[in-house]
Amino acid sequence: MERAERGERILEAAGELLVAWGYRRVTIDEIARRAAVGKGTVYLHWKTKDALLLAVVLRAKSRSLHAQLARMRADPREILPSRMMRGYYLDFLAEPVLRALYTDDVDVLGRLNDVAKKELAELMAFNDGILLRYLAVLREHGLVRTDIDVRHQQYVLMSTATGFFMAEAMLADHAPDTPEVRADLFAATIRSAVDMPVEGFGAQTVGPPGRSGAPRARTVEEALVAARRDVLPLYEQAEEYGAREMRRQLRG
Repeated sequence: MERAERGERILEAAGELLVAWGYRRVTIDEIARRAAVGKGTVYLHWKTKDALLLAVVLRAKSRSLHAQLARMRADPREILPSRMMRGYYLDFLAEPVLRALYTDDVDVLGRLNDVAKKELAELMAFNDGILLRYLAVLREHGLVRTDIDVRHQQYVLMSTATGFFMAEAMLADHAPDTPEVRADLFAATIRSAVDMPVEGFGAQTVGPPGRSGAPRARTVEEALVAARRDVLPLYEQAEEYGAREMRRQLRG
């Protein structure tokens, strides 16, 4: 069995057990048994259980980011915060590992957050920077509000996402029936707090004054396409940085 294929089998087994049992009950012995490899083979790939389970979470987040990039490449409207967060929310609901972090076992979220703060501090700081630069690009193109501080906008996005994710477990009895309805409510919340009212393309003009002070008259479509040229490289960097972090968790 090739090393990469064997590593994928171990990751799959670890993810299944993490979702089914929670962080504490998962052992390297059980992961090895489910992956049909020896316990020592698991340690050939990952130094610790923490490193392995962090890789499971990173892989799930990478799939979501890859899907988001595909949506943005297909439609420039997907760079808007409300559209982006709607996509992330639906990805979250469809991904058992991500859902488990917030809904199935609070121990998973607590323990892995503690470990991530130590092991993934640089990655977390990098992603925070990406989000701030993303918002700065949208502000420059007139696509989000500029009457509040950019760091406040970042906080709105992160805290609102956390609230909607946690509500899947804490407010399940009150939740609308379908994921799409809940995703639409999430998007509407972000739209009212962060986005400029730019839904629909046409003659509407957006954008702050140019360097000369003269207004920059552009349609919404033009602004979205121009902003996407700057946004895509940011999230491509985030995707690559996450992939490097996964490789760093591996032995050798």
